[in-house]
Amino acid sequence: MPKKHFEPFRKMIGGDFNMSKEVFLTPAGYKELEKRLEKLKVESRREIAEKIKIAREFGDISENAEYDAAKEEQAMIEGEILDIEQKLRTARIIKEDNLDTSVVSVGCTVTLFDFEFEDKLTYKIVGTTEANPEKNRISNEAPVGKAMLGRRKNDIITVETPGGKSKYKILEIK
Repeated sequence: MPKKHFEPFRKMIGGDFNMSKEVFLTPAGYKELEKRLEKLKVESRREIAEKIKIAREFGDISENAEYDAAKEEQAMIEGEILDIEQKLRTARIIKEDNLDTSVVSVGCTVTLFDFEFEDKLTYKIVGTTEANPEKNRISNEAPVGKAMLGRRKNDIITVETPGGKSKYKILEIK
């Protein structure tokens, strides 16, 4: 496949497919990525090959919008495959039953007291791949997640967020 077809995906993820950054995943998250990879390799590749075949039948591919769109979609699929393969290669599986809960680490569930809103919040610290704020799963690289790492019960942390500084007390680590 010509290099130009990967350009939209490269720009979207920041360019380099040779990233060797360690990715934190739960066993369930690892399995989800494996399933997604299998679907992309089998179903999505087959579907896009069919779209390209149909688009070629429209004639001259130099001015064929359907062909160009299908090739761009193919590049996105191939880029996602490369990204998932890289994540699986560099994955560090977090075994939650072996966690040291005396300090906050990836895989822990942490209950905080938010001083500004006088409310308790509970978050599970996960890697960026599994982060989902709607399910109270925050990344170890997010401001609050990063500030909690290595801290202990009763520690008070101040976090610089886009909305200003927030202050929390760690109430529980599970």
